[in-house]
Amino acid sequence: MSDAESALPSDLDRNAVQTALVEWYEADHRDFPWRRTDDPYEILVSEVMSQQTQLGRVVEAWDAFLDEWPTVADLAAADRADVVAFWTSHSLGYNNRAKYLHEAARQVTEDHDGSFPEDPDGLSELMGVGPYTANAVASFAFNNGDAVVDTNVKRVLHRAFAVPDDDSVFEMAASELMPAGESRVWNNAIMELGGVACGKTPTCDESGCPWRQFCHAYETGDFTAPDVPTQPTFEGSRRQMRGRVVRILGEYDELRLGELGPRVRVDYGGDTGEEWLRGLVEDLASDGLVTVDDERDEIRVSLAK
Repeated sequence: MSDAESALPSDLDRNAVQTALVEWYEADHRDFPWRRTDDPYEILVSEVMSQQTQLGRVVEAWDAFLDEWPTVADLAAADRADVVAFWTSHSLGYNNRAKYLHEAARQVTEDHDGSFPEDPDGLSELMGVGPYTANAVASFAFNNGDAVVDTNVKRVLHRAFAVPDDDSVFEMAASELMPAGESRVWNNAIMELGGVACGKTPTCDESGCPWRQFCHAYETGDFTAPDVPTQPTFEGSRRQMRGRVVRILGEYDELRLGELGPRVRVDYGGDTGEEWLRGLVEDLASDGLVTVDDERDEIRVSLAK
């Protein structure tokens, strides 16, 4: 793929995709305390702790750590043995991370006059701060990061926009998709999408995924991904049928209910007949994905504009 080419579908409405995700995130997201601060020290601590520990468990450790060492200067002045002991007592993974975090605090206080570098390159010079962590701190503390690309984001991009499993293409796609100057909200939002709605077994409808109308996986029913080599087990589920309706309506301006049904499932009729299909399209209409016209002689369905 050349630099002139895009890693995203040529007909993708990027503004609509961006707006949908940010509005979904801002309306409701997991309320981790480090999302309520732009202090680079507090964010660095959360990022290092999260490398090997589930986020729910990090909250208590993060609060306790900041109670013990509230500022980067406090951590720099601490005895390293105390920091390592804290790490061990809270089961936060490799003790080297505690040592590196302590050394990074010393670098900030001694080499940077107590102020953190504000871009990924500068942050990467701190001990134990790799490219991912540097970009996260630059994004969430200074709104000055690049598009994040982790396992969750790769899964989202692969499913939603059929981005091939290639690190350089993932990076290109993530970069093209992120609104300029919005790394803080965007990176939080797309990681939330991967963590909440687009996990290994997706919960598209249950989580109100904002990208269903754009999503290749939702349309085709293929939810495999780089870290999900086999199809998640919801063959024949309501989620799969909703995706089929969206995909089929994308091929037609409008369909009567009786025309849509046999295209959705070969066994249309009986328990999975008109009443079942009507419930399905009404659910999709309530989610803003389709429009239902029942004012004429027969119910007609089309994709929402």
